[in-house]
Amino acid sequence: MDKKTLNENPFKNYLASGNERFDKQMEFIAEIDKMTHIMRQTFLLDKSRRENDAEHSWHLAVMAQLLGEYCTDTPDINKALRMVTVHDIIEIYAGDTFAYDTAGYETKAAREKQAADKIFSILPEDQSTQLRALWEEFEARLTADSRFANCLDRIQPFFHNTLTQGGTWLEHKVSVSAVQQRMDIVRTTMPVVWEWVQKNIEAAVQNNWLLPN
Repeated sequence: MDKKTLNENPFKNYLASGNERFDKQMEFIAEIDKMTHIMRQTFLLDKSRRENDAEHSWHLAVMAQLLGEYCTDTPDINKALRMVTVHDIIEIYAGDTFAYDTAGYETKAAREKQAADKIFSILPEDQSTQLRALWEEFEARLTADSRFANCLDRIQPFFHNTLTQGGTWLEHKVSVSAVQQRMDIVRTTMPVVWEWVQKNIEAAVQNNWLLPN
């Protein structure tokens, strides 16, 4: 999808209800449809194309319901689920920053804060505050819920790379140390899963999917 199409207002044909609160909520719901056009680096498992943000968020929402038992601290699964469904909404305006794009990370925080100001302001004030707080908590990674949500955000593309013969690791010449750094939150939050991560990193090196350093 080109930038012109993405910038078009999907709400232009909406028939107003006369209820301002409801209309704001529906405008937000229409706007986040744009997540289906924000493409990530991660490949689908059949390698036919890259996944989009909406698909990624859906995958994390299902994972949140399954994997909480592996955390050292007991997360609030419902809160983590809510967190992962909103964590990438800001990318509608900020764009996706690839996990191993060091240059992109230099501007990521500023771009995403500006995007958050814009997207969450569409909602009624109370819901704007609630959803933004979830996004900020996710970004801060200071709570058990946010650490679990961040683990999922790292495990999902990691898993896809192991099942697509190196996927984006191979494409972008990613190193073992970069993956270990990216996955370190799993080591501290989900140590049982970390053992699986290590085995897959070792296999990726053996298969030349990751650079040794």
